[in-house]
Amino acid sequence: MIQPVIAIHGGAGAMSRAAMSPEKEQEYLAALNGILSAGQAVLAAGGSALDAVTEAVRRLEDCPLFNAGHGAVFTSAGTHELDASIMDGATLRCGAIANVTCVRNPVLAARAVMEHSKHVFFVGPGAEDFARAQGLELVDPSYFSTDARREQLLRVQRENPDAAVLDHDGQALVARGQPAPADPLDADKKFGTVGAVAVDAQGNVAAATSTGGITNKQVGRVGDAPLIGAGCYASNRSCAVSTTGTGEMFIRTVAAYDLAAQMEYGGASLQAAADRVVFETLPAIQGKGGLIAVDSRGNVVLPFNTEGMYRGYARVGEPPVAAIYQ
Repeated sequence: MIQPVIAIHGGAGAMSRAAMSPEKEQEYLAALNGILSAGQAVLAAGGSALDAVTEAVRRLEDCPLFNAGHGAVFTSAGTHELDASIMDGATLRCGAIANVTCVRNPVLAARAVMEHSKHVFFVGPGAEDFARAQGLELVDPSYFSTDARREQLLRVQRENPDAAVLDHDGQALVARGQPAPADPLDADKKFGTVGAVAVDAQGNVAAATSTGGITNKQVGRVGDAPLIGAGCYASNRSCAVSTTGTGEMFIRTVAAYDLAAQMEYGGASLQAAADRVVFETLPAIQGKGGLIAVDSRGNVVLPFNTEGMYRGYARVGEPPVAAIYQ
C-alpha cells in the first residue's frame, strides 16, 4: 500500500539574511505548512494526485508571498503575464496556458485545457477566451499587483533598466545603503515559480507548475513553467516533476523530462536522476534553481543548487515538513 504524499515549492534563490526577520521566516513557513496541509487533506480523503496538486497550486497562486497569481512580478511594461501547466501521470494528459493577464488562477485554466479541449497549450487572448468560456474566474489585472512587487520592479529598473533580472545581488544593494529585500530569499535574486507534485493511494502521480515569470521581463517572454517536459512532467512509469529556476536553462535541458527519462530508460533512482539534473546538467550551462519530484512508490526529492528554496512535503498521517535554506 502506497502512503500518499504531496510536495510543493515556492521558488528558489539566494539568501537575504541581512534583512530577514524571524517573523518573516515564520510567515513563509506557516504559508507552506498550510498549503501542504490542504493538499494532504485531499489525499487523505481518497482524492487523486491530480486534485491534490491542483488545490496546492491554486492556494500558492492566491498567496501574495509567492510569484504566481496574486503577488506575481511585473514585466518591463509594468504589467503581469502569467503561465501555468499541469500533467496527469496516469494518462499523460496535460494542459498549459501562457501570457494570460486576467485569469485569477492559471492552474485552473491549465487543467481546463487538459480536460475540456482537444489541444494542450493556449496563449494570450486565446487562453483568456478559453478560460472565460469554461466559466473560470477572471479579474482586473490590478488584482495580481502588490506594493512589494512594484517596488521590486522599480528597484531593478533603477539598477539596470535593460535587464530581466534573475541574478541581481540584493546584498550589494545593502552594501550601498539601499533598502534590503525583506524576504528570507532575496526577492531580486529569486526564481519565483510555484509548483506541486503528488502520488495518491492508487500510485498515480501528477504535477503542476505556475508562475508570474521574472521581474522586468520583456513582454511576451515565456519561461519553462508552462512547457511540458521543461518545467512540468508526470508519468506513472517514472515520476512527477515541477521545477523552479533560470527558465531558459530548464528549457534547453528539457529538465523535467530528462529526470523522468533517466528513470524510465536508464533505470536510475529518483534521487540519482534528480541529483544529476540539478547538480550536473543544469550547472554545466549556468542553470540555477531546483525541483521537486515524487515517484509512484512514494519517494520524494527536493534538490536545489541555490542557497535556498521554499519547499516542503507532507505524507498522509504525518505532520508536514517545510524548509527554506539548505
